[in-house]
Amino acid sequence: MANHVSESLPERTFQYQSSLPPLPVPSLEISLLKYLNAVQPFASEKEFKATVDTVNKFQEGVGKELHQKLLQRAKTKKNWLEEWWLDSAYLEVRVPSQLNVNFGGPAPYLEHCWPPEEGTHLQRASISTWHTLQYWNLIRTERLAPQKSGKTPLDMDQFRMLFSTCKVPGVKKDTIRNYFKTEREGPCPSHLVVMCRGRFFTFDAVCDGQILTPPELLRQLSYVSECCEGEPEGDGVSALTSEERTRWAKAREHLISIDPHNNTILETIQSSLFVISLDETKPYSTPDNYTNVTLEALTGNPTIRWGDKSYNSIVFADGTFGSTCDHAPYDAMVLVSMCWYLDQQIKATEGKWKGSEAVRSIPPPEELVFTVDKKVLSDISHAKQQYLKSTQDLQVVCYAFTAFGKATIKQKKLHPDTFVQLAMQLAYYRMHKAPGSCYETAMTRKYYHGRTETMRPCTKEAVNWCTAMMDPTCNVDERRKAMLLAFHKHNKLMAEAQEGKGFDRHLFGLYLIAREEGRPIPELFMDPLYAKSGGGGNFVLSSSLVGYTTVLGAVAPMVHHGYGFFYPCSHRAVSSFVTSHAEIMTVGAKDYLTNKLNSTCTDQNTG
Repeated sequence: MANHVSESLPERTFQYQSSLPPLPVPSLEISLLKYLNAVQPFASEKEFKATVDTVNKFQEGVGKELHQKLLQRAKTKKNWLEEWWLDSAYLEVRVPSQLNVNFGGPAPYLEHCWPPEEGTHLQRASISTWHTLQYWNLIRTERLAPQKSGKTPLDMDQFRMLFSTCKVPGVKKDTIRNYFKTEREGPCPSHLVVMCRGRFFTFDAVCDGQILTPPELLRQLSYVSECCEGEPEGDGVSALTSEERTRWAKAREHLISIDPHNNTILETIQSSLFVISLDETKPYSTPDNYTNVTLEALTGNPTIRWGDKSYNSIVFADGTFGSTCDHAPYDAMVLVSMCWYLDQQIKATEGKWKGSEAVRSIPPPEELVFTVDKKVLSDISHAKQQYLKSTQDLQVVCYAFTAFGKATIKQKKLHPDTFVQLAMQLAYYRMHKAPGSCYETAMTRKYYHGRTETMRPCTKEAVNWCTAMMDPTCNVDERRKAMLLAFHKHNKLMAEAQEGKGFDRHLFGLYLIAREEGRPIPELFMDPLYAKSGGGGNFVLSSSLVGYTTVLGAVAPMVHHGYGFFYPCSHRAVSSFVTSHAEIMTVGAKDYLTNKLNSTCTDQNTG
């Protein structure tokens, strides 16, 4: 799904949107059968029999009725899930977004022409920002080629949400404000917001219809940096975005009430193309260790990121980069697509600007100063304290796995993503002596406004293979046979999920219909195996393939005792491993993960 950009492209970015098929509603019988298969690895014989009875009762009773209502909903909405998913997965969630929902991580540019080097960060930021603005312009002029799976067009609506988008807190439910418009739709914002030492600045990224050049952007960024150097830190109002959502909503209402100009500033931040965060930390470690960069991106200074923005570009003082993004308006593949574009452009130009050094007469950045009172300052202090406390409970490991990559795996006629997923299952099984409920993202973008479906990698076949690998009496042939069965099952389930034939979103829709109608919660969703197998957001392992490039990132685990595992499959596998579970750290995170993956891969190759 690479981005092919050309002036002569016959296809426009959003041209297939109206012709994309509606999201299908799966068969109730098949969804429930898949559900039973998914819970079986976590059940005793007695527990499974009880769940089978519950499922049968649901299928013949309330489930059939709810399914018919879902079919009716699907007749009136091209995507029956879209609104429900956005509300339930993101906008109604009350926990702080910045650590629990947002995704982020390091930028990949340091691997070639931009090794860490102090004193380069502003110059590099000006070049990176310029390329980012070119990407914005490609979308705005609809010259970014629509992505496809083979010859099948994929939904591109999420790309509208990358720029000029912000989540706004509400007491009970948040909202998303998107200010972006294509050129054909009309004018849209073109200003940036720069955050530095708890202060806010803004400037227009376009002058006389032309995007500012890197030398012009450098002047603007240097102005901000010089304003903040040696001066006291600002009030750090942005820390409020790291708060619990209802508390942030009330703090925001108070902030607006004390001075109407505060609302103007909020609107400026919300509508900005994106935020540039000038971060004074120097997190880089070594060429194969992205741990500190990832950790800083996910848990760094909350006074220089606007946690609700769709994109915060973090510029570290050692010349490396990161990002943190609100997950609500789009999924990570949008950011991965842009970062890969930036990476290729920067690599092609050797990280240098080769155009004119002339700087036009443009106004300097304007500082945005909030009016605050004692309550606002108290709210900021509280937000910082709770944020700092929560960051202490998140542990991150992010290393480059260079022993081999996707080419070696494909030589064995194995799917690289399935390979990594089964390696993860075996690593968890070896650690905990039990199967781990696992969520893997499946893309449903071949449908109108499709986003994701849950694919559950912890299958009976995967557990059987893990058992065989742990059994010293099993020979190579038995292990190979079990492994191939596990691969086949995983590939089949993933393909079905991408075709809109998964079961998790289907059951979720049935649950929401019951809730909206004020019905009692169906017994199916109260069954112990529902949560034990990961249902209701209880997956111990939360994972996602972030593509076939070197771009990487991470999200916090779904549950407190869980793990987040995010990885690209390229010539070198760089994996982000995020956990709040202390055990992984006690054995030496890098050596542990490397040994687990190496042993898994070696066993598979010999099998």
